[in-house]
Amino acid sequence: MKKLLSMLLVLFVLGTFVFADGQQEDSDATPETTQAETVSVRDAVDAYFANMPDHIYKVGQAEFLQMVGAGSEMTVVDIRRADDYAEGHIEGAVNMAWGSPDMYEKVQYIPTDKPVFIYCYSGQTAGQAVALLNIAGIPSRSVNLGYSYGLSKVEGLQEYVNAEEVAWPTTVQNEIPENVLTAYEDYYTETAEAGGTPFASNIVSETNAKAIHDAGDEDVLFVSVRRPEHYAEAHIEGAINIPFGKGMQENFASLPADKKLIVYCYTGQTAGQVVGALRLLGFDAVSLKGGMGMPANEPMGWMSQGYPTVASN
Repeated sequence: MKKLLSMLLVLFVLGTFVFADGQQEDSDATPETTQAETVSVRDAVDAYFANMPDHIYKVGQAEFLQMVGAGSEMTVVDIRRADDYAEGHIEGAVNMAWGSPDMYEKVQYIPTDKPVFIYCYSGQTAGQAVALLNIAGIPSRSVNLGYSYGLSKVEGLQEYVNAEEVAWPTTVQNEIPENVLTAYEDYYTETAEAGGTPFASNIVSETNAKAIHDAGDEDVLFVSVRRPEHYAEAHIEGAINIPFGKGMQENFASLPADKKLIVYCYTGQTAGQVVGALRLLGFDAVSLKGGMGMPANEPMGWMSQGYPTVASN
């Protein structure tokens, strides 16, 4: 993880860097080197949340399909498995399969001169991908609830689906330094290596999360990123609340660095963004599969499984 943090800094500066502890390395930068400003990983993540747009790095599934139908200039990235992509995908979408080397090998071929939209199955892994891409300087948004729970429920979806493979560009489309590409490889290789564990894809199932909670593991902290009023109505017992949205990074300093953080939202999508950012900061963070659960993503989610919650004033 330390290697990943140091690598990511290269995207934001061309000089030397300030690490999370605030210690500055010696610099050869001169006033003439306009891009040689120092910045920490903390600064990069802070900027992601401090400058959060109203769309919170997401796009509604119906709105997205309207844009596809209108022939809008954009890049669509399907991060589902290659076999599912081959069976049918959104017209014009390229495939960058989650859990495969595609996630780091193809990132340099994503254009930055037009909007980038990403979808997975439920929106949860796309949330992580979107956070990483934006922090790396590639503006992108995830499609609400992904293909299985969002797009599949939009009337007329099949008008926008075909099975024709779309080739990736053959030339580099952005200026991500080689170091950052190596960092991407480290991040996604580490994620792939977690396959077969309870925390594969940096996600923990509702069943495993419930078992961890019931065991009273003091090395685990549940973190709700739902709105305060919804946290007050119902939350997982023992969970703290850091509402998702602009400025939430100001509360990251309160998180314990020595615990595993299980982050949850409503469906898992915004929690995925938070997990991506927290892991870049060195936290051992994973998101709860399906979040607390909503009718739109049933049967996924803590409450959809019938697991208990508590209320607070």
